[in-house]
Amino acid sequence: MRDRNSAISFVFVFTFIFVTAFTSVFAQENPTVAATASNQVIVKKIKAGFIYVGPVADFGWSYAHEQSRKALVASFPWLESAIVESVAESDCARVIDRLIVEEKCDVVFTTSFGYMNDTLKAAARYPDKSFLHCSGFKRAKNLGTYFAELYQLYYLNGLMAGALTKSGKIGYVAAHPTPEIVRHINALAIGLREVNPRARIDIKWLYSWYDPAKAREAAESLITEGCDVLAFTEDSPAVVQVGQEHTAKGKPVYTFSHYSPMQKYGEDSCVSGQLVDWNGLYEGILLQMYAGVWKADDRWWMLKEGAAKLGASPDQCINPKFVEPLKKAEIQDPVLGKVSVYDLIFKRVSQMSEPGVLFDPFTGPLKDQAGKERLKPGERADQNALWTIDWFIDNVDGTLPR
Repeated sequence: MRDRNSAISFVFVFTFIFVTAFTSVFAQENPTVAATASNQVIVKKIKAGFIYVGPVADFGWSYAHEQSRKALVASFPWLESAIVESVAESDCARVIDRLIVEEKCDVVFTTSFGYMNDTLKAAARYPDKSFLHCSGFKRAKNLGTYFAELYQLYYLNGLMAGALTKSGKIGYVAAHPTPEIVRHINALAIGLREVNPRARIDIKWLYSWYDPAKAREAAESLITEGCDVLAFTEDSPAVVQVGQEHTAKGKPVYTFSHYSPMQKYGEDSCVSGQLVDWNGLYEGILLQMYAGVWKADDRWWMLKEGAAKLGASPDQCINPKFVEPLKKAEIQDPVLGKVSVYDLIFKRVSQMSEPGVLFDPFTGPLKDQAGKERLKPGERADQNALWTIDWFIDNVDGTLPR
């Protein structure tokens, strides 16, 4: 990932130098430049507004976006920004208006799935402004979409969960029944079944992206019901902390962190997780805007683009305390033969990081809970199917609210 980011950074720096050097050539055509009375060409600033669904201190989703925003402002002297945190989805339209009208933003990033329709309407209201919606699929001439997708990593976490569970019961603390979370639960289940066909997943729904108290309550309930592995989508380390507390008392509960490096909250419990790097996505979008060449498109980045990384710690893909158990656990893979779960994990990382993505978890045959075939043998789900997924595979016991 570091090599990819170095290459990406080189391209961005080259773009920055190119734009700066040739600003005078397209000064009259590019609205981001203007001449002073002394004929010295200066570059106008771009102001970007960011709308977050949670607090920037949540140590999850909003925290990860905010870390990238800070890095961008520190790197680009021409970039100004404004943020509004903890915005309810029902309040998105009003906040967009505020950022455009009062804050004078040139571009607005709306960073929650539930903001999608209001962002689309705002793009129509302000055709001379640019909009980017994170995790959505609706676009317009001045509205693009972007996402750092994690289902590959949830699959890898599922491999580990299958090797470590003693009870065969995996708990998932889920924020909202959106397609994003449904595919993450399914990816976890696919990895789990590959290693441990009898293990199953149960779900507790929070109906909130950030609620540490509810997340803690759900985690405790799942443990009471016999789960000894917990994964989650909620923007705090509460689930990891619960796992650590039980493990410290002599009852191991294995956990997987979400979005941010949460291993420090569960040194004896947190096995791995998913880390997100939004920098490349934001840098590419804003530098294209700076150069006047941005076009609304869809950017869906995963392992191969360096937007997602396996781990619960920045420098460790797997907590060292769990490396040996994963090396001792072995399965019979139809292609690789007898292989340890540890080696299988890194083989899959390599395959999913290839330009052509040699392996994808959502490859058939896959059946849903009712036994209906959703993917035929050898069939791979396309992006549209994954963006709209509304079914669980057959080793998930939780229900999907309608």
